[in-house]
Amino acid sequence: MSTPYPPYPPPQPAPAGCYRHPDRATYLGCTRCGRPICPECMHAAAVGQQCPDCVRAGAASVPPVRTAAGGIQRSGTAIVSYALIAVNVLVFVLQKSSTTVAVGLALVPGWVAGGEYYRLLTSGFIHYGLLHILFNMYALYILGPPLERHLGRIRFTALYFLSLLGGSVVVYLFSAPTAATGGASGAIFGLFGATFVASRKLNLDVGWLVGLIAVNLVITFAVPNISWQGHVGGLVTGALVAAAFVYAPRANRNAIQLTACVGLLAMFGALVLVRTAALVG
Repeated sequence: MSTPYPPYPPPQPAPAGCYRHPDRATYLGCTRCGRPICPECMHAAAVGQQCPDCVRAGAASVPPVRTAAGGIQRSGTAIVSYALIAVNVLVFVLQKSSTTVAVGLALVPGWVAGGEYYRLLTSGFIHYGLLHILFNMYALYILGPPLERHLGRIRFTALYFLSLLGGSVVVYLFSAPTAATGGASGAIFGLFGATFVASRKLNLDVGWLVGLIAVNLVITFAVPNISWQGHVGGLVTGALVAAAFVYAPRANRNAIQLTACVGLLAMFGALVLVRTAALVG
């Protein structure tokens, strides 16, 4: 009597197709959801491997890491900084194509007093010459991304535009009614001030930064046709905004930061009204 034996080696089950690439046979499976995955879709995990969907779901469940200022720590592209550079470059190109662009956007106190208050912001996006925009955009490229990652995009945007506006308000207060002013320098000096405050909070070396700010202030007052008003106004505003952002207590951080920003806007508005009354009257 003969006893049948199973074939050797025993037959293997047919491999399944990857759930994302059905045409690719695989014996691998996600240790979290069990779906078959090919090597391209496999992500190493602490135990086994996971599919892309489970990796994304796991990442979404991890609470975001926040900085001392309350911003979400991101390691990716500094979107706001690079967008601001792009807008400034675009406006500069438009200036080269039409002389009316700078005239329509510049800060001229007499025209602002006539009701064209938008110039307090738009003047921060025009530049008088290639060196002017190259310096400002290089400074934004260097200073912007680290601040944006530390503060978060919303706070960094508030810092930039409040610094720009602070510089413009000081220009409006102390410039001649017919003087035309433009440039992102007020916002850039605000980033200088904010970088100093944030670096001090983090106990970083600020010697190089103090020297850089000092050199730029010397140039501001020594070289003709440079708006010291915009530079000083932006520098002070940026430092004040950054102080409110990084030194606010965690318990009521958002409320303090919002109050500081709104308070600065209210003060700027009051100063603009006072100067307008003086120019009109």
